[in-house]
Amino acid sequence: MIPTLAEIRQAQTTIAGTALRTPLVRLNVLDAPAEIYLKLENLQPIGSFKIRGTANAMAHIPPEELARGVLTASAGNMAQGVAWQARALGIPCTIITPDTAPETKIEAIKRLGGQVIKAPFDTWWQTFQTRSYPGVEATFIHAFDDPHVMAGNGTIGLEIMEDLPDVEAVVIPWGGGGLSCGIAAALRALKPDCRVYAAEVETGAPLAPSLVAGSPQVVDYQASFVDGISSKTVFPQMLERAQTLLDGSLVAKLDEVARAVRLLAERNRIIAEGAGASSVACALGGQAGTGKVVCVVSGGNIDLDKLCGLLGQ
Repeated sequence: MIPTLAEIRQAQTTIAGTALRTPLVRLNVLDAPAEIYLKLENLQPIGSFKIRGTANAMAHIPPEELARGVLTASAGNMAQGVAWQARALGIPCTIITPDTAPETKIEAIKRLGGQVIKAPFDTWWQTFQTRSYPGVEATFIHAFDDPHVMAGNGTIGLEIMEDLPDVEAVVIPWGGGGLSCGIAAALRALKPDCRVYAAEVETGAPLAPSLVAGSPQVVDYQASFVDGISSKTVFPQMLERAQTLLDGSLVAKLDEVARAVRLLAERNRIIAEGAGASSVACALGGQAGTGKVVCVVSGGNIDLDKLCGLLGQ
């Protein structure tokens, strides 16, 4: 199921007062292959776009179910979104994270009152599929495979069209697909000729080969500083949505993402995590084409040690 434009507009009303309307600014690079704009979701209260989908999804859960508490599987940003909303509602919150999750995100979850359970990567990924975790009785909030989450994320597409109606391409980091498909659903309804691309990184880019093959493919995932995206495979239902909504998936090299992180800090004074900078890396490499290109900077939650290391390279 793909969210309709009406559902995305309703989500915009639902999450008003929780999620910020983030700015759209020009990337300060004169020799870029395109006129690149940045949609700064790193400026959300939790440092990422996840607050949008979380707020909308939890608003559609009956109060008696919410009272039992909520559960999600996340490498960090969705966890913070769920924990933020749970804290506001005064309900318990449990987060299953991969044991590779960065400490900066783990500490942020704990600050918001979330209970963290670390699990091996395969167990963590299985939680997405089963939508449950042994011993935890709570309502599961899926990070991407949920129409309400995608509708909340789709509000970014509404804002892009309001601020830059002549946009020609939009590049969106692909983690599980909820962000890319949500934004693309809004753009397809409002401007069908706008090119919409997912952005992946070479250390775990299953969408690109899956789109070519027409079925979910398994790739060799390698942990890196790009921890907000990258995985071994794609959910079949998310691939089906991507086939309908996206023009393709662009894959950045790890050093290109590192360069984009440095460039964002140097030229625009923006802190972006690796996932958030992946869209910029693809656009700077010319993969999104020419014209007016919007890059969604999905988050800025990066360990300071990692950031300092990247800036010092």
